[in-house]
Amino acid sequence: MAKKILVAEDEEALRKALSEVLKQNKYEVIGVMNGEAAMDKIKKEKPDLVLLDLILPKKDGFEVLEEMKADDSIKNIPVIILTNLESTRDIERALDAGATTYLVKANYDLEDVLKKIKSILEE
Repeated sequence: MAKKILVAEDEEALRKALSEVLKQNKYEVIGVMNGEAAMDKIKKEKPDLVLLDLILPKKDGFEVLEEMKADDSIKNIPVIILTNLESTRDIERALDAGATTYLVKANYDLEDVLKKIKSILEE
């Protein structure tokens, strides 16, 4: 069965590009544009991994991450932060809140993101 990945990204072009690359690599993809929808889908779908932007409408990525980690039914789902925020404070906050990995969009292309996803899902 295909691994399920939730992509929470409000930038439509990037969400579509990520979804396309993941589908080409045989992943099932759920795309959402805001933090509220992300939490709703994470609880319902229980994805194998969450790709999470921190700057999201309705509920930011930090809130989503903290809510996930407080919920026993979804707290063990790995979360890759993919964001433009690159301050040490933001990185530490996300990792302390339970993110598996923190990637700054400007420093990674789609292939790099795909490699990270594969390495986490194959652990």
